[in-house]
Amino acid sequence: MVSIKDIAAALNVSTATVSKALNDAKDISEKRKEQIINKAKEMGYTPNPIARALKTNKTYNLGVLFSDNADQGLAHDFFASILDSFKKRVEKDGYDITFINTSKEGRHGKSLLEHCRHRGFDGVLIACTDYEVDEMIELSKSSVPLVTIDYAYEGKPSVFSDNDDGMRQLVRYAVNAGYKKIAFIHGEMSPVTKERVEAFLDETAKAGITVPASYIKEGKYRDTISTEKLTEEILKLPEKPECIMYPDDYSALGGVNVLMHRRINIYDDIEVIGYDGILYKRGLPARITSLIQNTAQMGLTAAELLLRSIKEPDFSDKVVVKGKLIEHKNIELMMGAKLP
Repeated sequence: MVSIKDIAAALNVSTATVSKALNDAKDISEKRKEQIINKAKEMGYTPNPIARALKTNKTYNLGVLFSDNADQGLAHDFFASILDSFKKRVEKDGYDITFINTSKEGRHGKSLLEHCRHRGFDGVLIACTDYEVDEMIELSKSSVPLVTIDYAYEGKPSVFSDNDDGMRQLVRYAVNAGYKKIAFIHGEMSPVTKERVEAFLDETAKAGITVPASYIKEGKYRDTISTEKLTEEILKLPEKPECIMYPDDYSALGGVNVLMHRRINIYDDIEVIGYDGILYKRGLPARITSLIQNTAQMGLTAAELLLRSIKEPDFSDKVVVKGKLIEHKNIELMMGAKLP
């Protein structure tokens, strides 16, 4: 195995000079640095990660903790997009990422904090999980740098999708379209859901619309089965709504299935409104107005915040990223598809 001493001997320079070149130090000329780096490549030199970690007190490895109730893993569009931009950004600073086992058995009985310390993570990204369980709170109170998505721990940086503004945009769209009978099937209760429900009720009240309790149902995120059932319940009410809002686009497809089966014209009879813009992103034409969350920006921002908190242990910030409403007619135009 080629060492720094071997490279130094081959070039007749000191080991300190070689070390500076390989670590991109500023007090060495670019010409000398290039010469040493080329010689290192020629000789097949690879840095010792253990020695590097001991010297820099960094492993250049970040943990990623992700779990979701729908159990969709990397097929979860919201998280996958965040992770993709997060990964691209941290890789520019030489970091690798490792998924953290969500099972305590898989961590050999270690708590999340013990596991993160055992793995030597320089920092951790946390998304789509139960933030309020004991071991998560223990991790949040530790010195391990971390950044959270759609949840904030005291003294830790976080990134939020603007769920309040997103829901208000959708309600205003429905009101401006002339709808007064607006139903809302939301996801399981969580901080995100609570924010959306409060925004929905506040914005409809501002428009002078009273939403009956029977129009508001709790379903599940990314679950067409539950939304099919709840849509059926709403359609059996004496007064049918003119518009039904869903927790996300996948769930909205459950409503679409029911409406199509009942031969109810989507949009002309009852409009379907989703959230996330998943169908648009996947290139699927659909008469569903949706709120596209800027997940790419969220991932990039999460990376920037985590990298900064690694350098500055006391750093904390909360960044809110706004989404964009896309009306069904614009989705059809963007898709280049003429729908029946």
